[in-house]
Amino acid sequence: MNKYPALTETVFYILLSLSGPLHGYAIMQNIKALTNGRINMGAGTLYGALSALTEKEYITEVRSDDPSKRLYIRTELGTEVIENEIKRLNELTQNAVLYFKREER
Repeated sequence: MNKYPALTETVFYILLSLSGPLHGYAIMQNIKALTNGRINMGAGTLYGALSALTEKEYITEVRSDDPSKRLYIRTELGTEVIENEIKRLNELTQNAVLYFKREER
């Protein structure tokens, strides 16, 4: 059994984005770029997720030179969680490919 639950797409892309410090708008822009515009995350969704991820200690707020902007970065725990999720998604993909290859026979 997995140590961590499966991530929502929102949480996945937030954690993926936060390898370095980013503020909210930059996170939203990064996610939009990573998904080729498929995900255009709203501020309410983002800030609700950031709050939950901070509580779980997957991310932390870091000092910013601009007091009007909050910067966030992924913690070691958050890195472990996203790496675990990537392995889980790879397994899903590999299983799907194998399944469809067997079905083609």
